[in-house]
Amino acid sequence: MDMMLGGRFFAGFGVGMMADLAPLYQARSFYLALRQYSNLKLQAEIAHPSIRGRLTTLQQFMLGIGAFVASWIVSRARVGDVKLESNVIFRRTELPLDSRELSRNGGYHSVFRPRWLAEKGRWEEARQTLARLHSSGDESDGFVLAQIEDMKADINKARDIGESTWGELFTVPSNFRRLALGYVLQFSVQMTGVSAIQYYSTTIFTTMGFTANRILLFQSINSVIALIGEACCVLWVDHTGRRRPLIVGNIASGLSFVVGSILMARWPGTVNNNAAHYIFIITTWVFNFFFSACIGPLSWAYPAEIFSTRTRAKSTAITSSSSWISNFFIAQVTPIAFKAINWKYYLVFAICGHTNALVIWAFYPETTGRRLEEMDALFENSPIFVGGTTYAQVGDRTAAERELREGTFAPGGLSEQDVRDTEKASVDNEK
Repeated sequence: MDMMLGGRFFAGFGVGMMADLAPLYQARSFYLALRQYSNLKLQAEIAHPSIRGRLTTLQQFMLGIGAFVASWIVSRARVGDVKLESNVIFRRTELPLDSRELSRNGGYHSVFRPRWLAEKGRWEEARQTLARLHSSGDESDGFVLAQIEDMKADINKARDIGESTWGELFTVPSNFRRLALGYVLQFSVQMTGVSAIQYYSTTIFTTMGFTANRILLFQSINSVIALIGEACCVLWVDHTGRRRPLIVGNIASGLSFVVGSILMARWPGTVNNNAAHYIFIITTWVFNFFFSACIGPLSWAYPAEIFSTRTRAKSTAITSSSSWISNFFIAQVTPIAFKAINWKYYLVFAICGHTNALVIWAFYPETTGRRLEEMDALFENSPIFVGGTTYAQVGDRTAAERELREGTFAPGGLSEQDVRDTEKASVDNEK
């Protein structure tokens, strides 16, 4: 047991680092994204603005594949009365080891982040990396040269300010605003009830009168639904934007818990009503689909893209910690809460799903299609309350790339379309 606990400690330490680093790294192609799926912190930095959401959310899709394989292995082993003796257990442990080996080997072939190279003054290498990622090695490509110019403006601004510190995350208003938004977003994920269902599904489903084998089957089907939801997110997120899926997903998850609460209260496992019990399972599947399609992937993608190069690494380390703190909180509280108040505990997640949606609608600016170098300007210019403003709208996701290729962008500033929309909104308000 001591060895297993020690192993879990180091595994958790490694997973925490990978989860923070992964959303920042973006691959130039689907193949490269698959190969580097565990290194997401680089992801957000090297993607085209128009497909950055698609590639950062690819991380969750890869996690879904792992969950799918694991759940069906366990389900079939249990249902088929397979005895998991020592040699079988040993071979099962080879699965995560093999996947980590794949992740490690993929890391060897990863490129250095171009913005990190630029920060270190290695501009030639940064240009080569950008050319490799975006123009098949052509360093004279207009898109590559425009990105270099954009990065220079951002880095020169940072150097004028001075050395990056942890304190500026809390003392500079736009930095603290982004830090708060990222932290709240990652904390809100656990308040949807996802970990309560994942960790304690056996307890929850047993109260509804289902056997262990049936529960394993339900969980296996759940993994299929999650994978479908994650695939939908990858395909559509750059078209729908970031805000809309988060709002819709949280409302749907809240409603699923409303229905679940009613079913648990009115028709628990002690009541002979199979129809109600299976409807309860269906509500769990509905929740899982919307969580996987709207909430889970974007909770990592959004914080990775809202910070400037100067503060991104430090900021995402803090926002990622929110996910693990809230995860630990829910894991410890859930069994106690279910024992004390039973189905009423479901009401917590029913309420939080709707409050999450309200907060996101009110305070989270839309980031789809924006250059990373314009995030400072976005959060400095946009109001705190963005609901109903132009900053909440999904614009032309390809506009930033067109401006980069045409050389019409403002280095370190908002896109021309954003400026025109802001000026128009100001004129309308004056009228």
